[in-house]
Amino acid sequence: MTSIRDLLGDALGIGETYRLRLEERDGRLVADHPWDASPMDIAVVEGLDRLEERPPAEPVAVEIIDRVIGDRIAGRVVDTDPTRAMDADDRASDR
Repeated sequence: MTSIRDLLGDALGIGETYRLRLEERDGRLVADHPWDASPMDIAVVEGLDRLEERPPAEPVAVEIIDRVIGDRIAGRVVDTDPTRAMDADDRASDR
């Protein structure tokens, strides 16, 4: 049986990694969710020590994690190298 948690995880892309542009909103680094149908943007709250500047000038790889911060889904920075290609499995988005 499919749980509500599974459905929500699928709708938000939990566990997926995307190359995203970050901006500061309300004192947090935030990215638009790469899926237009997603009801939540992404608050990047982990892996911030990887960033040389805030917000970074180039898109960074962000993994969506299973936590909610206010009205946003949480994310973690997993890679900051804009020249590194992401695997097709990562569903990379340069938004």
